[in-house]
Amino acid sequence: MLAESHPFTLGWSHYLILMRIENEDERRFYEIEAVRQQWTYRKLQRERGSSLYERLALSRDKDAVMKLSREGLLIEQPKDILKNSLVLEFLNMTERTEYSEDDLETAIIDKLQIFLLELGKGFLFEARQKRFTFDEDHFIVDLVIYNRLLQCYVLIDLKTEKLKHQDLGQMQMYVNYFDRYVKTEKEKPTVGILLCKEKNDSVVELTLPEDANIYASEYSFYLPDKALLQRKLAEWVEEFEEEHGGDSE
Repeated sequence: MLAESHPFTLGWSHYLILMRIENEDERRFYEIEAVRQQWTYRKLQRERGSSLYERLALSRDKDAVMKLSREGLLIEQPKDILKNSLVLEFLNMTERTEYSEDDLETAIIDKLQIFLLELGKGFLFEARQKRFTFDEDHFIVDLVIYNRLLQCYVLIDLKTEKLKHQDLGQMQMYVNYFDRYVKTEKEKPTVGILLCKEKNDSVVELTLPEDANIYASEYSFYLPDKALLQRKLAEWVEEFEEEHGGDSE
């Protein structure tokens, strides 16, 4: 059944999409978000086709997954803004084409509005190739954006190859600089995001301190296999329930 909190507040074409979603939690999530964000039919179609629910769910623990279906996507802390992976099919860049970080950055700027929507909620663009100088050394951040919901700067570095520990260290320095010399006292700590072609989660965890406000997310240029993501999510939930004795409350 459809979410009782939003009875028939969408267009009929929206409900044609929602009624095809068998999983009740997934269906409720898309209905809540479509109403709250005023998604068009095409926007709902795209988000469902890009497996937004599965990608968000795989980025969260079991309790947070249940919250997704009840309340939609709420941005309450920095990790809430990150999806398990980003889908950049709208850039029209194929996997087989060789490209540089500058090529990727240019493509993102050309489709900036769509990119910010894919990135998440509340993002505002501030600068591209933001340069700052510290002790006579010059540094450049690929993209500087701002999240009005978290009230903090978000720094993005683009990597077209596998993420290295040096990339994480560099981002930590960028974040430290913004926290100490750019943000105001009223603003929250800066968030660093590395968008990369491939990453090793163990290397990320080992390199960064536990309280680091830095996150890494893979991206792809094609829509994900929805059935595969659904199986991964089901396996993840099953493993969680086994580890916690079946207690999901």
